[in-house]
Amino acid sequence: MKKKLISLLAVVALTVGTLAGCSSSGEPAAAGNDTEDAAASDESTEGDDAAAEDGAADDTAAASNVKAGFIFLHDENSTYDLNFLNGAKEACEKMGVEYITKTNIPEGQECYEAACELADAGCNFIFADSFGHEDYMIEAAKEYPEVQFCHATGTKAHTENLDNFHNVFASIYDGRYLAGIVAGMKLNEMIENGDITAEQAKMGYVGAFTYAEVISGYTSFFVGARSVCPSVTMEVTFTGSWYDETAEKEGANKLIEDGCVLISQHADSMGAPTACETAGVPNVSYNGSTASACPNTFLVSSKINWEPYFEYAMGCVADGTPIDTDWCGTLETGSVELTELGSAVAEGTQEAIDAAKADLIAGKVHVFDTTKFTVDGAALDSYEADVDTDADYTPDHEVVSDGYFHESGAEFRSAPYFNVQIDGINLLDTAF
Repeated sequence: MKKKLISLLAVVALTVGTLAGCSSSGEPAAAGNDTEDAAASDESTEGDDAAAEDGAADDTAAASNVKAGFIFLHDENSTYDLNFLNGAKEACEKMGVEYITKTNIPEGQECYEAACELADAGCNFIFADSFGHEDYMIEAAKEYPEVQFCHATGTKAHTENLDNFHNVFASIYDGRYLAGIVAGMKLNEMIENGDITAEQAKMGYVGAFTYAEVISGYTSFFVGARSVCPSVTMEVTFTGSWYDETAEKEGANKLIEDGCVLISQHADSMGAPTACETAGVPNVSYNGSTASACPNTFLVSSKINWEPYFEYAMGCVADGTPIDTDWCGTLETGSVELTELGSAVAEGTQEAIDAAKADLIAGKVHVFDTTKFTVDGAALDSYEADVDTDADYTPDHEVVSDGYFHESGAEFRSAPYFNVQIDGINLLDTAF
């Protein structure tokens, strides 16, 4: 394996996360079993438990040839990165995989250097979690053809056509749609209680950038809310950063001052939720519960559970089988989840979620049903999306058929490409 010469400054910058299972000496430690949970199990299932333990031992033995490395844009202070950190930790400990994490790695050459360090440390599975990491992961994949590189939110695995570079995402729009139903139920309660009128049912949304991922997210949230609260409208503001607590708090406060009575977000700090808690405005967060910090206003959070993918991909490395070039998790794979409901939700919310989730899984409901929204007053009958999913770089694909916009998934690519501005959503700024 070719050794990489990394500058001392880069080495200092590449921190090893405390959640990574690394010893204080900096050497990666093998993940252990949770014996406390095992001891607390019901004695009546002793036979089943023994069989499960045998299966877990087999899994651990099968994955003993895997050493994983993880690259994160931020650290545990970012809800986005914490969600990945938790998924990596859980998967590696479950499978008995030795692992190392690198946190606070910018979307630049530092990512390539981090990937090379991990490969030189013996990692044969390396994962990075941010869109801007992709080009640097591809560069490293070409340098280390014997190492499997996987990347979340990227789009180039199909067109690069490398056996050892893979993209992954999940149908988080399903989760945001369900979270939107929670929001819509809360708005209905506020209307019924006389707190607001139907015309005042205006939500706010703090977004990071005007990327398709963010547009897909706030649109699915909005149509979910409108499926139960037809009068809802929404305003969206952008911060120009995935993680900027001050900007996110200011954005939420601006929306509240503008009459928004419920706030959600696609940004990674606690800025918006804490602004909502201070103002007493219901909040739908992202990537994890904010109930402990916002007990009076937290409603729910949608999130991607990355553990199923990590287990799948590391299992492929262990078995020597190919990893899918572009993998998309779903509600059915357990990759798209809602957190527990907060104390502020409306009565009947859980039942509404359960019914909608069942319909989504059964294909009875589609998030981007074109009969449920308009664009400039007209139905969206056709849309060619630039999804670049083949080696010939075919630029456009028709993505509206059977009455709905076919957002990211198995059909085209895993990363979102819904970038349509629908009626009922007002963008306050588009500089980002």
